[in-house]
Amino acid sequence: MVEVRENEILLNIGFKSEGVIPAEEFGNDAELKVGDVFDVFLEKIENQDGLVVLSKERADFLKVWDKIRLAHENGDVVQGTVDRRIKGGLVVKLWGVDTFLPGSQVALRQVPNLEDLIGEEIECRIIKKNKRRRNVVVSRRIVLEQEREEKKRKLIAELEKGQVRTGVVKNITDFGAFVDLGGIDGLLHITDLSWGRVNHPNEVVAIGDEIEVKVLDFEQERERISLGLKQLQSYPWDDVEQKYPEGSVVKGHVVSITNYGAFVELEKGVEGLIHISEMSWTRHIKHPSKILAIGDEVEVMVLKIDKENEKISLGLKQTESDPWLTLTERYPMGTVIEGKVRNLTDFGAFVEVEEGIDGLVHISDMSWTKRVRHPKEVLRRGDSVQVQILDIDTDKRRISLGIKQLQDNPWPELAVEFPVGKELTGKVTRMLDHGVIVELESELEGFVPLGHLGIPKLDKPQYYFREDEEVPLKVIKMDVENRRIVLSIAERLKDMEEGATETFVAEHPRLEEVVAADLAAQGEGETVTASAEADGTDNDAPETPPAAAASAAAEVAEPAETVAAAEDESTQDMEAESAADAESDPDTEK
Repeated sequence: MVEVRENEILLNIGFKSEGVIPAEEFGNDAELKVGDVFDVFLEKIENQDGLVVLSKERADFLKVWDKIRLAHENGDVVQGTVDRRIKGGLVVKLWGVDTFLPGSQVALRQVPNLEDLIGEEIECRIIKKNKRRRNVVVSRRIVLEQEREEKKRKLIAELEKGQVRTGVVKNITDFGAFVDLGGIDGLLHITDLSWGRVNHPNEVVAIGDEIEVKVLDFEQERERISLGLKQLQSYPWDDVEQKYPEGSVVKGHVVSITNYGAFVELEKGVEGLIHISEMSWTRHIKHPSKILAIGDEVEVMVLKIDKENEKISLGLKQTESDPWLTLTERYPMGTVIEGKVRNLTDFGAFVEVEEGIDGLVHISDMSWTKRVRHPKEVLRRGDSVQVQILDIDTDKRRISLGIKQLQDNPWPELAVEFPVGKELTGKVTRMLDHGVIVELESELEGFVPLGHLGIPKLDKPQYYFREDEEVPLKVIKMDVENRRIVLSIAERLKDMEEGATETFVAEHPRLEEVVAADLAAQGEGETVTASAEADGTDNDAPETPPAAAASAAAEVAEPAETVAAAEDESTQDMEAESAADAESDPDTEK
């Protein structure tokens, strides 16, 4: 070497002119100085500049070509150093010669960053050579596959079910992780990662982790290995009854919410269910998400343990005092409170006593004198109303409330004001099959039996009377105990001037339009029945007895509905009894 220039090197080979070699053939990291001696290959006697063209790379290649040829033919494993990265792979220095290592032949799986291998010594095999083009291709993957096969054969020979092995996590999927045991991969399923709940395997392991696993199953012919990680840990349900005795209060985290409750993790692998009915003493919870969210830390009471089926029943409300137990102390019988009307039903109104606790005002407890058919006649939803506590049943969790009890019972005074024989006028408000309800004064009603309406051979009151019609009346019975007044139009007409009865009958002709409408309605009912028979409905089947129907309804209805049904029956019995009492009077004209 006689001179080192920026891009080329001048060498003296004993010719009349110096030889030139591109500096890149010496490598970027080479330390060159004048006087160094190299073997070179004579490419051309003279170039356009009059210099001899030389090549160090070709000289190096020709010097080691025999080694390259023999190594390729024999399939020998050779060692080289990764020099740099180029498009498609890496350049590996093999006996000083640049060889190409394709990216697909670097490792068994794709390497994320090839630059990490620069400077490393690797073992590889020559898979392709071309002397004329000075092209040599090597593969590291073939060497690694060969090593893996040897390890695999050795591992299969000694692998047994139940062994504990060390492996490296090679890949992670949604259903588990693949672990390299040293030549063969085994599957660590997501259900065998932990005794606890695992949503994805990456919550427990990561690619590259070295872990100990247990061989759960091994199929030698198919080379399938099932591995377990949780099996190396103690089974959490073994001593669950000692750790979580029934009645104890423990802490946990909400891990899942369903329509019927929330699952709480007490420890990894141990979960319990808070049923929706065990979440609050007073609130009617439509969905658990209204009061709980995934991730919440909660205090719960252990209600029941089923170790065999791995189930634990938990309670949230049991960690708080039951407000129903002290309700009678806070609201003694007769206490007057003010509450908001929460809901109206056919049999009464529910009024809020305190947050989450409602009481029922039955329709029979809304007025002393008026027979309330529906609560909407007296109350509206959202109204603020004063009520009195009548009864508290802590076992059945019911509160009976009353509105009329806020006032004194007016019936003893009414008995004085409306004695038997008193004559007065009333307004027809409602017509029944066995009589008419009349209004005597504000919220005071009386009953006129069918035989006392003053019209002979009367079949239905609505065929002769109209609502809001004023009629003459006479009190024929005052029942203070049962709070009812029985009246008679016929008795009043007898006390009036002669011909009053005939005049009253003449003023109440049969209302043919009402009769026609009633008959038409009955005809439609018969048509529906006939249609049902045509469809194959068995109308001859025995009907359910009323008592059995009432019993069945009571099993599914709200307790207050059952009370309402009983009250309705009582009302009808009372009215029928009133009619019977009046008609059995020997002084009554039938």
